[in-house]
Amino acid sequence: MNYVMHGAEPFFFPGNKTGCLLVHGFTASPQEMRFLGESLAGEGFTTLGIRLAGHGTTLADMARSRWQDWLASVEDGYHLLRGLCSKMVVIGFSQGGVLSLRLCADVDVDALITISTPFQLPPDPKLKRLRPVLKPLSAFIPSLPKGTGGWIDESLAAERVAYDAYPLRSIVELDALLAEMRSHLHEVKAPLLSIHSRRDDFVPPDHLGMIQEHVGSSVRQAAWVEKSYHLIVCDVDRERVFAYIRDFLKDHAPLSI
Repeated sequence: MNYVMHGAEPFFFPGNKTGCLLVHGFTASPQEMRFLGESLAGEGFTTLGIRLAGHGTTLADMARSRWQDWLASVEDGYHLLRGLCSKMVVIGFSQGGVLSLRLCADVDVDALITISTPFQLPPDPKLKRLRPVLKPLSAFIPSLPKGTGGWIDESLAAERVAYDAYPLRSIVELDALLAEMRSHLHEVKAPLLSIHSRRDDFVPPDHLGMIQEHVGSSVRQAAWVEKSYHLIVCDVDRERVFAYIRDFLKDHAPLSI
C-alpha cells in the first residue's frame, strides 16, 4: 500500500459559491499551494488544492504515472468543485499551469490564472541531445537529483513537501504534456492572468509572453514580481502574487453567495 507523504495531502476550505481549484507543480504536492489556498479562503472563496497522480507518495509512483493521469486528477478536482460552486476559477503553478491551460481548453471557467508556467522544456543543450533517448535511458537511470537553492527565504525550504529528484520517465511525460498544451492553447477562452518572476531561473520569463501570444482569451493580463526565483507562491513575493490574484478575481470572478 502506498501512503501519502506527511504534508502532501489535498486541502479543502469551504466558502461561498466561487470556487478556486489550485494545481501544484512537477514533483511537488498541494503543500506548495497551501499559502495561496489559505489566503483565498480568508477572502471567502471555496478552495480546493488537489494532489496530482503520482505526486506526494514515491518517485516510483510518479515514474509510473502519465500526463493523462495528471490531467485526470485536475479534471476530477474541477468536477468536484463545480458541483459545489456557481463560479469557477482555476489556478496552476508551473506544471500545474500547463495542466490548467489544457483543462480550460475543454471546460468553461470564469477566470484562469497561471503562475511561473512553462511553454516548453528549458532550452538546455544537454536535455536537447538526451530527449530522444530519455525513455529507454530511464530504465537504467531512474531519476536525476535536484539541485539546491531556488529560495530567497531559505527557512521556507525546510517546509517544502516534494520529491528530491526528477524521475527521468516523468520528464518525457512533461514534454508530451507541454506539446499537448501548445496544440490546444487557441481553444482557451477564459480571462487569463499570468504571473511570473523576472528572476525565474527555472522557467524563463519570456515563456509568459509565449503563452499569452497563443491563447484564444480576449482578456490577457500579465503581472510580474522581482525578488523571488521560480517558487513565487511560496517565497518572499507570495503576498504580492496573492494581491494580483485578488485584484483579478474582483473583476472576473467576484465572491458569489
